[in-house]
Amino acid sequence: MDLSNLKPAAGSVQKKTRIGRGAGSGKGGTSTRGHKGAKSRSGYSRKIGFEGGQMPLQRRLPKFGFKPLTRTEYKAVNLVDLENLANSANLEKIGVAELIAAGVVNGKQPVKILANGKLTKKLTVEANAFSAAAEKAIVEAGGSINKI
Repeated sequence: MDLSNLKPAAGSVQKKTRIGRGAGSGKGGTSTRGHKGAKSRSGYSRKIGFEGGQMPLQRRLPKFGFKPLTRTEYKAVNLVDLENLANSANLEKIGVAELIAAGVVNGKQPVKILANGKLTKKLTVEANAFSAAAEKAIVEAGGSINKI
């Protein structure tokens, strides 16, 4: 067997139905669209969410909350992650570049250090933001913080 004599399985390939090619085809005249109405016309496209005139779901449900356009979305990094990174790579200074190199953050979002876990090593930590508890824990461990 080679590429020159390959064929699809018997019955798997069928001719495409040719719509609108005369009354004798059985699919002529209205071309399977029925008589009149918007769906029979060219250019018709139903609006997304349209429910036949019934009030659409997205309008029936109540709206609530407020999403500020200027909100800064931080990538959270915990103290336990800093401790693990410092131990594995033998680091004393951890900045955004070190976190990107370790694959902890991707560099597209600003970094915020949170206080989940315990820090035993003296570290100099550089990030965009710190929680108050994380700041306190780093300083208590003998380290220092540097806000970018």
